[in-house]
Amino acid sequence: MLHDPLADFLGASEGGLIEYRYVDAVRLAGHSCPTVAAAFGMTRRALLALYTDSLPERGAIRADFRADRLSGVTGVIASVVTLITGATHDTGFKGIAGRFDRRKLMYFLADIGDEIRFTRLDTGAAVDIRAELQGIPFAPQTPALMQKCLDGSATPAEAAEFRQCWQERVRKLLLEHGDDPEVFVLRPAARAPMPF
Repeated sequence: MLHDPLADFLGASEGGLIEYRYVDAVRLAGHSCPTVAAAFGMTRRALLALYTDSLPERGAIRADFRADRLSGVTGVIASVVTLITGATHDTGFKGIAGRFDRRKLMYFLADIGDEIRFTRLDTGAAVDIRAELQGIPFAPQTPALMQKCLDGSATPAEAAEFRQCWQERVRKLLLEHGDDPEVFVLRPAARAPMPF
């Protein structure tokens, strides 16, 4: 649950409150996978750490990525971060009369130690986070089943088993390890100088 002042201003949601669930990230990405789940989980954990006694303020959170936006799955992760926080590099909402600008809130190739740094614009409080997924492996048969699905040799039963194995890892990541500090590794970052 977040508060979005723009949604409140335009009457898009009651009191500007917007709830994001994993299914929203799936709709955005068009699929469910460990990367989408990790992006959702990292964003959730970071916002819970930054806003311990208030709702996160959508549009007032900066996201810095260590990687280039075209590197690996960084673009997918950034899309999920944008969905939840509203932060964009240069393609977001430009604002109304100097308010609600969502641009210049996302940066890449940042000099940070972990995968993403989330920073509150109002206080400068920041956290670094990364996802360590190696402790949540796929079922052993998953790679062979995936190859059969890709080359067209999978039976309907094998295709169904592959899908089940794939989504089981996602389920474990979100439901069994969503608050696991060894999976979502978070640490406070140096308070950012104000203003940005």
